Amino acid sequence: MATYAVGDIQGCIKPLQCLLERVDFDPAKDKLWLVGDLVNRGPDSLGTLRYLYNIRESLVCVLGNHDLHLLAVANNIERLKKGDTLKEIIEAPDAADLLDWLRHQKLLHYDEDRNTALVHAGIPPQWSIDKALRRAAEVEEALRDDARFPLFLDGMYGNEPAKWNGELQGVSRLRVITNYFTRMRFCKADGTLDLKTKEGADSAPAGYAPWFSHKLRKTREQRIIFGHWAALEGQANEPGIVALDTGCVWGASMTLMNIDSGIKYNCDCMEQA
Repeated sequence: MATYAVGDIQGCIKPLQCLLERVDFDPAKDKLWLVGDLVNRGPDSLGTLRYLYNIRESLVCVLGNHDLHLLAVANNIERLKKGDTLKEIIEAPDAADLLDWLRHQKLLHYDEDRNTALVHAGIPPQWSIDKALRRAAEVEEALRDDARFPLFLDGMYGNEPAKWNGELQGVSRLRVITNYFTRMRFCKADGTLDLKTKEGADSAPAGYAPWFSHKLRKTREQRIIFGHWAALEGQANEPGIVALDTGCVWGASMTLMNIDSGIKYNCDCMEQA
């Protein structure tokens, strides 16, 4: 039995299958961790989601911003954007099953035995792993509650509040939690977010830094596997931090890592550019 983690798939099913074939992945005994952004912008979002749904018992999955966007579009909360490849999912005969499964995935996964966390974008420096899990659970509960689900999606979009405050309530509270886990790249040591800058780690605005680089970050004792930030090109250069988004949907590569050995495998994605 082996456990692997793979970077952002974004509807690029062929590179994913290439990687799984390379390691002889067996859904009956192996596990695959997904860093989120399973769909959108790539050539086969529907095929990807169906493939993952079929092997769902072998998966550990956290949601990315594109996955949440799909849920919002499917529930008529948000419109499709130029470049989205989500319409085929929404119109599929099995859409209800696929979307319900997606809605029940996590924002943050923590494997205590491996002392390893899985998240799409990151964990803000001011939160311990225990606090991060509690905050993630708040959003997960809203996603799974039929009454709160549309209200959460309706209020999900936006860059404010830019910083966590324990006094926050309602949609504003859920929005900043969601932004930390699914959109964050740069922040201040106190967790104040900059959600506009999307370039590499050396492009931080004044006073900001990559979320994982803050010296007093409270998750320095945990290994964190994340995606989202293709501009890092898989290089976080920080102990215990594993960046797996290597820009497949932009024509670069997809990366798969054996979680226990740390061995990485890459599949060229030029055909998806």
